[in-house]
Amino acid sequence: MDDKKQTCDSNFQAADAETFPFGTKGVPIGRQKQGRYSLKDEQVSLPCAVVRQGAIENNLQWMQSFAHHHHVKLCPHGKTTMSPDLFKQQLEEGAWGLTVASPAQAEVAVMAGATNIIIANQVVGNVNMQMVAELIKQYGVVVYACVDSLSNVHSWQAIAEQEQVTVPLFIELGVQGGRCGCRHAEDVHAIAAEIQASPHLSLRGIEVYEGVINGEHAEQDIRQFLQLAISLLEALKSKYALKEAIVSGAGSAWYDVVAEEFNALNGITGVIRPGCYAIHDTGIYESAQNQVQARASASQGVACDISGDLVSSLEVWAHVVSVPEDGKVIVGIGKRDVAFDAGLPTIERLIREGVEQPLPVMTATKVMDQHMFVEAPNGGLNVGDIVVMSTSHPCLTFDKWRFIGVVDEQDCVVNWMPTCF
Repeated sequence: MDDKKQTCDSNFQAADAETFPFGTKGVPIGRQKQGRYSLKDEQVSLPCAVVRQGAIENNLQWMQSFAHHHHVKLCPHGKTTMSPDLFKQQLEEGAWGLTVASPAQAEVAVMAGATNIIIANQVVGNVNMQMVAELIKQYGVVVYACVDSLSNVHSWQAIAEQEQVTVPLFIELGVQGGRCGCRHAEDVHAIAAEIQASPHLSLRGIEVYEGVINGEHAEQDIRQFLQLAISLLEALKSKYALKEAIVSGAGSAWYDVVAEEFNALNGITGVIRPGCYAIHDTGIYESAQNQVQARASASQGVACDISGDLVSSLEVWAHVVSVPEDGKVIVGIGKRDVAFDAGLPTIERLIREGVEQPLPVMTATKVMDQHMFVEAPNGGLNVGDIVVMSTSHPCLTFDKWRFIGVVDEQDCVVNWMPTCF
């Protein structure tokens, strides 16, 4: 673990160095990190990905207030940003812990200061399990992993005994046709019995992911699924006299429904894990949040009692690089720079020679590796113009950047957030 810790520490030190590594995109001339750099005045190499600090602060406060009002713990999923700086802000705002997708991501969460970490996946393979065991042993953190098979429990037992640690486990409950997780209650009980029989494993609760449930009656089906998870955990808690009983669920679309079902359980702690709320977007998660607010309005739910709402914080800035035909514009950004799996970027602003211009009709129609095709039927675009874009699905924009700029209200980068993908 010492070698691993040194590697993690050196990565963080590199992120804090005075200059950016050679070859880093979207950074100032000279690669100097310290300073205040105007995007409008082209003091940063474009394309560049940035987040608005005011929007980030708003979103963190809003979701923390939501969790508080519902009497659930907030354990945001870090896979969206993998940004230690943002992790620290979430923890400082009051997050109970951090959720991650892998042991490598768990290391970043530990280095950011998290003491409660949920790996919301099955951890399979000796090395992956050893990484988790070493984090528990060396740092004294609580790392919860998920299991849905007896074979995985047996593997955990072997590693935990070898490393002489106690590994806390969640049993994952799934749905037919969904992703991972036990499909039947009897499987949950069989796995629970096996965990309880192991001196180096500790049953801590049940984990679910409701986001795979869809269809016309999705909300009703999700509520029934959550109620099943709670009832199974209540039975396990009673049978084994569990000192800690956690039920955990919630992605970024149905977290309100999950929080309502987890609200004020007797002797059970509800933990929600939305991940995209800190960044938000103007695509799939904006639509999902609109549904959250609509459900709250229809039922006079808690969301109505919290002022404000989530707002999109992520922008990508890029140049117009070609206007080869009437009505066609090519922007210098592509699949290597921005998400394209859940809708193409939306052009929000146009800047020319440092001055904001009226926004003409512009629609992104296609992206290639380094180019985006834009229809501009009324023209009015010049090579060298800057377009500012919002995105859909922030996860797949963040993972394309080693550093994300943090901007103020004057469109100046005042800080840089490293990512650890």
